[in-house]
Amino acid sequence: MIPSLNRPRAILFDWDNTLVDTWPCIFEVLNTTYRAMGHEEWTLERFRAELGPSLRDSFPAKFGDRWEEARDIFYATFNAIHLQKLIVLPGAGELLATLHADGLYLGIVSNKTGSHLRDEVNHMGWSSYFGGIVGALDAERDKPAAEPVHLALAGSGVDAGSGVWFVGDSHTDLQCAVNAGCVPILLRPEPPSIGEFPTCPPREHVADCVAFRDLVCASFDLRQG
Repeated sequence: MIPSLNRPRAILFDWDNTLVDTWPCIFEVLNTTYRAMGHEEWTLERFRAELGPSLRDSFPAKFGDRWEEARDIFYATFNAIHLQKLIVLPGAGELLATLHADGLYLGIVSNKTGSHLRDEVNHMGWSSYFGGIVGALDAERDKPAAEPVHLALAGSGVDAGSGVWFVGDSHTDLQCAVNAGCVPILLRPEPPSIGEFPTCPPREHVADCVAFRDLVCASFDLRQG
């Protein structure tokens, strides 16, 4: 239970590895790009630890003057496989259906390129659940900046603040929530370690979508049917 939190007016979700499992896809695409650019491939451990910033924020530092060449390789590889490799995380569909049926405003804020993000949401048949679906390049700046949050809430009648929960699996998500004045919720199997998120400690941790749905339903007496 989360008695310290009020019922939200809106819930914003990260996408990758919060609602769908895209680790294998992005890991394959990134290492394909590194090989083509003559860089050392990442280990899975490094990939999980360092992935977060959007491509436009991370590739110039990684590849210097050749970052646009690397971007083109990345997207060509990604476009060929990303829809086929989407895996729904357990309980994600049921969670979204429950929250949507209760009338909560839902949105997505991701650092995946916006057009790819919306293709994936549509591929899952979930587009009708969300009032705003915001990816990289859609706003003036990407996560962890606050602009994508404000864009995802545009037209909803809900302002960023304590009435908005931001649910994600990474430091980038939690920092984005704090930057926008929203409530950061960490959704991942491992609880946060001591001192892991010094500037953006989560207000709550849940292991997965099933646990988050159970928590919200118990806290706010929502139907789970």
